[in-house]
Amino acid sequence: MARRRSGGAGAPGQADPATGAWQAGMAMVDAHPLFTPLARRVHFSRRRDDDEFPDDGWARVHESGQIDFHPRRRGAAEEWAYVAAHGLLHLAFGHFRPERMTGTWREWNTACDCFVARFLSDLRFGRPPPEVVPSPQLGARTEDELFARFVEQGVPQGLARSGTAGDRAGDMIPTTSAARRTRWSAWGQRESWEELFARGLQQAVRGAVTVAAGRQQTLSGDEQPASHAALAREWFIHSYPLLGAVAASFKLVEDADICRRMDIQVAAIDAFAGEIYVNPHAGLGEQEARFVMAHELLHAGLRHHARANGREPYLWNVACDYVINGWLVEMGVGQLPAMGVLLDPDLKGQSAEEIYDRIARDLRRYRKLATLRGTGLGDILGPGGSWWERGDGVRLDELYRGALTQGLHYHRERGRGFLPAGLEEEIRALNMPPIPWEVELARWFDEHFAPVEARRTYARMSRRQAATPHIPRPAWVVEPEELEHRTFGVVLDTSGSMDRQLLAKALGTIASYAIARDVPAARLVFCDAAAYDAGYVAPEEMLGRVRVRGRGGTVLQPGVDLLEAARDFPEDGPILLITDGWCDRVQVRRGHAFVLPYGASLPFVPKGKVFRVR
Repeated sequence: MARRRSGGAGAPGQADPATGAWQAGMAMVDAHPLFTPLARRVHFSRRRDDDEFPDDGWARVHESGQIDFHPRRRGAAEEWAYVAAHGLLHLAFGHFRPERMTGTWREWNTACDCFVARFLSDLRFGRPPPEVVPSPQLGARTEDELFARFVEQGVPQGLARSGTAGDRAGDMIPTTSAARRTRWSAWGQRESWEELFARGLQQAVRGAVTVAAGRQQTLSGDEQPASHAALAREWFIHSYPLLGAVAASFKLVEDADICRRMDIQVAAIDAFAGEIYVNPHAGLGEQEARFVMAHELLHAGLRHHARANGREPYLWNVACDYVINGWLVEMGVGQLPAMGVLLDPDLKGQSAEEIYDRIARDLRRYRKLATLRGTGLGDILGPGGSWWERGDGVRLDELYRGALTQGLHYHRERGRGFLPAGLEEEIRALNMPPIPWEVELARWFDEHFAPVEARRTYARMSRRQAATPHIPRPAWVVEPEELEHRTFGVVLDTSGSMDRQLLAKALGTIASYAIARDVPAARLVFCDAAAYDAGYVAPEEMLGRVRVRGRGGTVLQPGVDLLEAARDFPEDGPILLITDGWCDRVQVRRGHAFVLPYGASLPFVPKGKVFRVR
């Protein structure tokens, strides 16, 4: 049965602002999916001849399903919507209980009013009129608990105004037993008020999901047909556990103007903003949209934003695209779109870091390639630098890593399909903390300096013990010839751009590991515009007594050439180069490694290891 609405409005076309505001408020209630099933069963009445209404009241609700509104009250549409929703919730919450509507009905009515007011406050629906307490402090979990307190202690001053009928009358009007029997007999098998409210809750939840998916702007808006990109996102959430949690973390943006302004031809992702951009004019089919959606989600889940580590952003994006696209083709997810797909079977099985080093040697070729965003543009958006390591970046990193790791668990547990070994390895590695640079440096020392084998001797020491000078004691000694060639070279960038803290931290760590591995001395060379040979320096002196020379430009190659040509430097002696990355191209023909500040990069592809100092 359609809801009946009676009011005091004049003929159509007559100006009646009061009635217009009331009708607008009723329309707000009717449009909200939570109240729609209730509102279409209730009779809203605003008769002009109703003289029994309290002067300070706004509305009363009858157990029979009728809400009477004050015929001469003026209010805004939001206030009328609040008052009507208040009455509907009395019916929805089952507040009309005969055992309570007796001698203590005022206490029960007030307890119910308090809970309804709190619910509307949390829902943020409408606006309470000035005469109504908006959100009282409850201090109770149920209406019955609050009712018992009111019976025992009385109703606190002010809470009597939580209802909509004024502070001297209740806003719930019970129905006589005979009328109640007649009403239920006439309704037959109709849904109860509680069942109608449950249906409204289902509609509200479904509407909230639709708004989150971008298919409508508001809960009361008309649902728009889902695009292929939206269907692809929903498919991952409901049917593809590997990427479902990651997909639910992102908002889909399909706005042609935004894509045109950001030069996005097909798609892009911003892990910092939590948004995936898909150009609606790209003409993607449903299967192509699945491929594109999976591509962008893997960018975020595999931390491609944070793993650049100073690499050139576009080339790093290209390297990651090759890896992701190869996996998606191998997994059979969706269909390759017509443009923006970088795929090379020769790169199968290689990591993004390995592919980056390979393509960086041929910049002329790879700078002409197109990602899903366009030619020469990366589809990984967002700020770079150290932002990812602080604040919200850390929280987002944990969110995406956790979502992808959990997705892998569900995917494997439910047997949802084949996954490439490389993808599984990368996902499992996400939960492993990165190895500190000091540990990596220690491993590098272990590779070049095997432990020295000491032998036991009973030879008398030159400095005898004072207590028993005549007793020879055993000791462990190292043969001097074993330490003769145990050394390495250190090339220090001492240009004006070099950070003194980086120099101190790197030298201190290098000296500590040199002492621990029985390296008697290291060959130091300072480089700026020229090379300065400091000769062999004991590790102990490296900790604080090295005087840094220079501070001009940065040319490291002369320092490397000096060490490689020195006759007193071992032919297999490794070299450590400490720089901030602002240097020339360096060619080293022996074992070597670079020490860089975190986030810096070299202007060439290094052949040796790179240790990044935070």
